[in-house]
Amino acid sequence: MAQSGDISIQQLSAVGEEDAQYVVSLFKSVSGFPKEGILFRDFLPVLADPRGLSIISDALLRALPVSPDEFDAVAGLEARGFLIGPQIASSLGKGFIALRKSGKLPPPTLSQEYSLEYGTATIEMETDSVKPGERVLVVDDLIATGGSAQAAAKLIEQAGGEVAGFSFVMELEGLDGCEVLSNYPLSTLVSMPA
Repeated sequence: MAQSGDISIQQLSAVGEEDAQYVVSLFKSVSGFPKEGILFRDFLPVLADPRGLSIISDALLRALPVSPDEFDAVAGLEARGFLIGPQIASSLGKGFIALRKSGKLPPPTLSQEYSLEYGTATIEMETDSVKPGERVLVVDDLIATGGSAQAAAKLIEQAGGEVAGFSFVMELEGLDGCEVLSNYPLSTLVSMPA
């Protein structure tokens, strides 16, 4: 398994070791944010860097947990899933579905509360965003406890859709997020300690 310090980059290395190391060098870690005791892992500097953005976009497409013909649309969790989801969807000729924080969408909406490592939150989706039988790939920047991703799956399934799989840039080890989603195909580009 390819390593960069304490970060496993096995999936990211599919774009080449030099490019993978370059992307990892752009990640930031911020202690005590959003609250004391949390180490915030930030991939936004990757998106601000033209080379980093190109590499991460290519890597996400290469590491899809299912083939593109196995899903009809891409859903992204607010806010960072909004940054990578439309790129994946556009590259594959698919539509994009926004899964938003509570109170950001006009009614009628479906909503789902979930727990995260530092509290609770609610996500919503417009009731007609997912058609019955539609297969949806869910994307986000990070999987930690799996709470928001599990809530996304419940919303999609509540609307009559099917979750085709999950695609993440980063996995925080030791928080069991991937285990929570073990019934679904899943991919992550990098794994790092929480």
